[in-house]
Amino acid sequence: MKDIKKLEEEIKRLKERLGFFAPDLSCLLKRRGFEVFSKNPEEDIIFQSPGQRERIYEYMKRYAFRIFLRDVIRLQNGFYAEDVSRYASLDMTKKYISVLLEVDVLEKVNENRYRLIPRIRSFGSTLVWFITEVLKREFCMESLWGVKFRGRSVGGDYDILSNLTPGICFIEIKSSPPRQIEESEVRAFIERSVDLCPEISMFFLDTHLRMKDKIVALFEDVMIEMYSYRPAIVRLYREVFHIEDTNIYILNAKPSIKTNLSEVFGHYYRRRCLR
Repeated sequence: MKDIKKLEEEIKRLKERLGFFAPDLSCLLKRRGFEVFSKNPEEDIIFQSPGQRERIYEYMKRYAFRIFLRDVIRLQNGFYAEDVSRYASLDMTKKYISVLLEVDVLEKVNENRYRLIPRIRSFGSTLVWFITEVLKREFCMESLWGVKFRGRSVGGDYDILSNLTPGICFIEIKSSPPRQIEESEVRAFIERSVDLCPEISMFFLDTHLRMKDKIVALFEDVMIEMYSYRPAIVRLYREVFHIEDTNIYILNAKPSIKTNLSEVFGHYYRRRCLR
């Protein structure tokens, strides 16, 4: 028993030492004066059980499937396959419907009409949850989502916070197309970024549409208003942009979420290497 107790004490000391050199996300936040009030709000996610989430994860990587889910939520009280097939063929849409039936989030109203079982307000929480899973599974990053803090002068929640080991990555997630994004949303994102001062801040839109025309222009206008200068915003890869002399990145989901996240992380680490 003495040997077991000694071993347990040694493990505890090792954990404390590891925590000093590789602190977890809560420690990184505390060092900046941020105390987590709430996190990971799961009540508004379509997929509630671990089995549902495991089954659906690979499908969620597909942009067409995510568009399909948005339409299912919008028409959740009842729809036909033709109503939710604007971005996929009818055959593929029927496949997607069969997957949702399999994981018990859809039910048949009659032979050809379906209804969403959970009552969901929007696709936003499910999207934020999924991108958090991408960070965990594909990039081995400890991550929290839907994070709220107490006692901050800047309001709103942080969609995703991740541990860069060391450092913090903040991602603002938008499921709306570029034309629906307003200046106030960009300004709020910048204010949250300045308040937290993470090593990386990303403004992500789940779209395959161009970012240059509307979103990049919005950032230019807002930064002129806030800081009285027009920033140099450079294209890194397709619709992935970096605001020079800042830690801010702007990106969409084309060709994939994982690919564009990789571009941002790669650029961040290369910049550190060259300094």
